[in-house]
Amino acid sequence: MGDKKEVVIRESSYVIHSKEKALKRSITEGSAQEVSNSTGSSFITPFVLAIGGNSFHIGLLSAISALVSPIGQIFGSKAMEKHSRKKITINSRGWQILLWVPIIALSFFYTFGIAPLFLPYALIVFYSLFVFIQGKGHVAWFSWMGDLVSVNERGKYFAKRNRVSGSIGLITFIIAAFVLDYFKTQGYVLIGFSVLFFFSLIFREMSRRISLRIFNPELRIKKGYYFSFKEFVRRYDNFGKFAFFHAVFNLSIMVASPFFAVYMLEDLNFNYVTFTVVTLSSTFFYLVFSPLAGKFSDRYGNVKLLYIAGVMFFLTPIFWLFLKEPIALILLPGLSSGIANAALVIGVTNFTYDSVSSQKRGLVVAYMSILAGIGVFIGSLLGGFMIQYLNIDFMKPILFVFLISAILRGLVALFYLPQLKEERKTERMDGLHLNLLHPFRTIGSDIIWFKNFLHSK
Repeated sequence: MGDKKEVVIRESSYVIHSKEKALKRSITEGSAQEVSNSTGSSFITPFVLAIGGNSFHIGLLSAISALVSPIGQIFGSKAMEKHSRKKITINSRGWQILLWVPIIALSFFYTFGIAPLFLPYALIVFYSLFVFIQGKGHVAWFSWMGDLVSVNERGKYFAKRNRVSGSIGLITFIIAAFVLDYFKTQGYVLIGFSVLFFFSLIFREMSRRISLRIFNPELRIKKGYYFSFKEFVRRYDNFGKFAFFHAVFNLSIMVASPFFAVYMLEDLNFNYVTFTVVTLSSTFFYLVFSPLAGKFSDRYGNVKLLYIAGVMFFLTPIFWLFLKEPIALILLPGLSSGIANAALVIGVTNFTYDSVSSQKRGLVVAYMSILAGIGVFIGSLLGGFMIQYLNIDFMKPILFVFLISAILRGLVALFYLPQLKEERKTERMDGLHLNLLHPFRTIGSDIIWFKNFLHSK
């Protein structure tokens, strides 16, 4: 999507050294950001339920958040014409910090019985503003990072960054769950949420301060870079097909994904610790498989990685249909979801970097996010509406939603992925390359290939 040719400029030793330091600091910054997410955004769904919300409110929250984030990215992309990417990112973090204050206040309003029926909607408004500002900063950050990492190292670097920050986030999330469960047993669960959100505020400020010390290569946006969203949609080239795949695949995922937490807390009656351990199992497997996904991307490309994501995302809600024990949920849907997310995150990130020039990257990411946001909006509303209002007696509505999501995930992957072409030269995979569309043809050779791939690391 757009001109991929970029002027090659010989970098000075100062710039090279600055980029190396920036990449190291970015890992530290990402870790602080992950701690903030693990004590804040990760607990928004339970918080909705704690202040009187239901599945419809959760679906509405996911849907609106999905729409406002790409709108924020459009504003962020336009802001890059006049302001540095660093300034946009730093300012967005500051506003996010301020928005935690009214969100924390909602727990006290609920405790004192102030307008309890409206509190879930107030949370939706404040959190949607939070996500809007986060989106505005993300597009600048994405463009910024793309100019710091060399083309041949992107998979390896982002896998490392995700692994380090994710591991810290994983540990934080477990600690946060125990803290929340302790407050719940004492009868003060809303105070527990307030404590967690306060720590989220603190670590987001730490992330902001570290970002101030990260080198920002100058980006000069030339005239003629801009094109409209309508032009983006109409230009159905290879990246256009990828953008539509990403949007519709997000729709299929979000029909079910926001409601696994609801299912655990309300149908399976898990306490917060069990809920957290099961939830974090996918994060654990994501961290384990991210390095492999990064190396796979650098070596064999991103389209093949998206095939892996498609298969694993299809299996995840299928497992949720039949499993109820925490151990089983950890070992099967946790594993499949972890592999799926590792493959999808690296695949989508690197396919975008490979396809789009630095000049147009911010705008393209914003437009792509609009499409994905529409998909998430429709999927979340559809799932929440069916769970809340669907009247069926042959199975629980929430399990029916999981089934529908699995079917949609499989159909979307089968339709779109064969249409995508790799944007850069990659190695050929002996054995496996013929079987991505025919996974049952020669399973033995695939196992041998996978063993060889692991031994080569």
